[in-house]
Amino acid sequence: MSDDRVPSARSINRRSALRLLGTAGLLTAAAPLARAQATPTPEVPLNGNGFYRQRIGDLTVTVVSDGTAPLAAVLPTWGANPDRQAEFAATLAEYHVPTTNTVNHFNPVVIETDTHRVLIDTGRGGANGQLLTHLRRAGIDPASIDTVFITHGHGDHIGGLTTQGQPTFPAARHVMGAAEFSFWTAQPNPNAAVQANLIGLRDRLTLLEPGAEIVPGLTAVASPGHTAGHLSVRAQRGGPGLLVFGDAAGHFLLSLKHRGAYVSFDADGPLAARTRQRLFAQAVDEGLWVTGYHFPFPAIGHLRRVIGGAYEYEPTVWQWS
Repeated sequence: MSDDRVPSARSINRRSALRLLGTAGLLTAAAPLARAQATPTPEVPLNGNGFYRQRIGDLTVTVVSDGTAPLAAVLPTWGANPDRQAEFAATLAEYHVPTTNTVNHFNPVVIETDTHRVLIDTGRGGANGQLLTHLRRAGIDPASIDTVFITHGHGDHIGGLTTQGQPTFPAARHVMGAAEFSFWTAQPNPNAAVQANLIGLRDRLTLLEPGAEIVPGLTAVASPGHTAGHLSVRAQRGGPGLLVFGDAAGHFLLSLKHRGAYVSFDADGPLAARTRQRLFAQAVDEGLWVTGYHFPFPAIGHLRRVIGGAYEYEPTVWQWS
């Protein structure tokens, strides 16, 4: 006598088959997801940890920090006019900017066009330089830099051109202003940085004049005063432009707020101050983005005019990606 409550072998086999088919269907459906998880799509690193990437028109601009150095006192280094020290101190206090025991920032810039990857200035190099570390964190291989442009010959801008006696950017064409190169290399006793990183790389250097094209979309801009042959960079393709000041902008607060202010390491203080006024006016009138080599990281934003013909720096609102 059979018991209908006991499943037959046939029904067991049928149920097992259905279960197997269901499992196989789930596995088939999950296979593309599993493959996608196994081979993730590479992503551009999020901003931070030493670099900040900003899209400007058809350009990709990455400020790459070379780190900071201790700065014992803002004055008179960043505001050197001897008769205006109290005025400068009042402005620093108004904006809650520390006047002592602070840091100096160093901010090279990478600009990517559709055909070129250009590095503007190379930081300090040596044990203190952070440029290479932060380039790699930004996903930029130093070997992929095809053009290196030097704004001027101070050591914190040319120090990273070589590493252990070899070119740091071996695939790059190196570009510098002719007058600036001549000034530094014609000194009776060129300093070690000039010897290693300018004279030593002379065969790699292309020397140009103000107004010349560095690569399509990037132009050298005359900005004398900080040094006699200092060149800034104007970059623009398919949208708003960018003015890379180098050291022509001076201090992010004092040089903008106080017409005629100069810094202690300007070769010609009055000329540097006049140059700053011209560049600041151009940036505002043309709605340009700006970046300053010694501005606080991420050192990119805009300028605006304020009462009395002064200017203020407006840092960009941080975007993670």
